Amino acid sequence: MNLTESILSYRRYLKRKNYSPHTIKNYLHRLQRFFSWTSVSIELMRPENVKLYIDFLLERQLSPQTINGHVVVIRTFYNYLKDEGIAVDNPVIKGMSLRVARPLPRHLRDAEVPVFFDVVKRRRDVAIFMLMLRCGLRVEEVADLTLGAIDYQHNRILVKSGKGAKDRVVYISPDASDALAAYLRTRLITGEQKVFLVEKGIHKGEPISVRGIQKRIEYYSKRSGVSVSCHQLRHTMATQLMNADADLVTIQYLLGHTRIKTTMRYCHLSNMKAQRDYYKAVARVIEKSKGTVIWNAG
Repeated sequence: MNLTESILSYRRYLKRKNYSPHTIKNYLHRLQRFFSWTSVSIELMRPENVKLYIDFLLERQLSPQTINGHVVVIRTFYNYLKDEGIAVDNPVIKGMSLRVARPLPRHLRDAEVPVFFDVVKRRRDVAIFMLMLRCGLRVEEVADLTLGAIDYQHNRILVKSGKGAKDRVVYISPDASDALAAYLRTRLITGEQKVFLVEKGIHKGEPISVRGIQKRIEYYSKRSGVSVSCHQLRHTMATQLMNADADLVTIQYLLGHTRIKTTMRYCHLSNMKAQRDYYKAVARVIEKSKGTVIWNAG
């Protein structure tokens, strides 16, 4: 079986399945890395070979979560081959994935947010991070945002083909709207439809990449002394909305989560909300039990 032809066919298969360009690129990169490492042909691949590859990735000090991502790609590729009627056994078997710790996502404390934004001087970067903090956009969604997706009249954004190829509408807060408008007034005049552009160097005027945005937040994180990533701004939005008594289902929709359990991991109850909920609930309990003596000081 020709490896190159198989991978090209697999790429077309992923596109038909409506995987995002970012996911397809990631899958193909990991698949090519695996077959570059092994000398075993596609047809003769066995679970022992995959286990050796896992050992190799562990030696390279990759995280269990990243290694599991490599294993998923291999398993998906062999599932595709079987779907195409090719008689091969899937070398990825049950129980092969590594155990992964699931710590709660970290969010910024209220006092950290202004400290971080205080060092962000470029209007483009302020707008990017405000869309993450207030609208809950993923870094890929910010990088792919187009001018036509912004509905200024109704202060909302249509997020097209988000994670899982799902569309959704998110709403723009007044401060995020101001930040976006300030950037667009100074944005380079170009026919490029992507909102956020590279502002310096040989790639000036081209859409900024996901990695380009990540490098900017890493730079500001170091300057501000606040440990923050793009995804943590989403965590912060979810936490702040929940602490402001937003409905969990609403937060799930705004973040584009398929499962409510995923949203629940983002939402950290603050002491303030826990205290408020406690006294509201206890007040209702006491009101219902009026006339019933529970404790007598005499």
